[in-house]
Amino acid sequence: MLLAIDLGNTNTVFGVYDGERLVMHWRLSTQKDRTVDEFGILLRNLFALEKIDVQKIRKIIVASVVPPLDPVLNEMAVSYFSVKPIFVTYENAGIPVLYDDPREVGADRIVNAVAAIRKYGKPAIVVDFGTATTFDVITAAGEYQGGLIAPGIVISAEALYEHAAKLPRIEIQKPASLIGTSAISSMQSGLFYGYVALVDGIITRLKQELGPSTCVIGTGGQARLISQETKLIETVDSNLTLDGLQLVASRLLRR
Repeated sequence: MLLAIDLGNTNTVFGVYDGERLVMHWRLSTQKDRTVDEFGILLRNLFALEKIDVQKIRKIIVASVVPPLDPVLNEMAVSYFSVKPIFVTYENAGIPVLYDDPREVGADRIVNAVAAIRKYGKPAIVVDFGTATTFDVITAAGEYQGGLIAPGIVISAEALYEHAAKLPRIEIQKPASLIGTSAISSMQSGLFYGYVALVDGIITRLKQELGPSTCVIGTGGQARLISQETKLIETVDSNLTLDGLQLVASRLLRR
């Protein structure tokens, strides 16, 4: 069995695979001061709740965008699972990365591209609603071409709260109407419809370059919220990153 770990700035997602089948997954907040033992005990408890045998984990793969936690996860994998983990990079992901400096591309964005090609074809656009909202472009030749990075919707909401004295902290949700009649509903409308317009506007421009048949996949924590209104996201795949990790691990570990 495989343990796949998607370590993001806001959330960490753990997934357990038996072959190509996702057995169970968990989404937890990322805590940058979490220790080796905290990670290990947490995972063992989660496994116990789902009656998953820790001893059956023979492979561990990690997509990390939080470098200070990399050595922590490495030690946790060795100490609690007796497995040396694989950390995904542009060099081992199995897809050409056309960035000027490929080291700048987050591992999660690369494995998303790997999964998008396998599951949905190419060319493709992946919109990942995480700490940042990223748009990743996969060419018809199966290359990771590059993309766009915008502030995530939660970051934007927090920025309004922190920098505008009279604006409250709000829950991100679709408002009852476009025109807000309170500070809260006005903020919710501006954020929600603002991001819908941002997403549709950028996808429209990207499809003008890539072609109208380009498939568009949404993923990440806010994907289902935004996709209910956007016209251009065709599929929401909450497990795209985990599936990409499984595909990379399968290729690397059968060598």
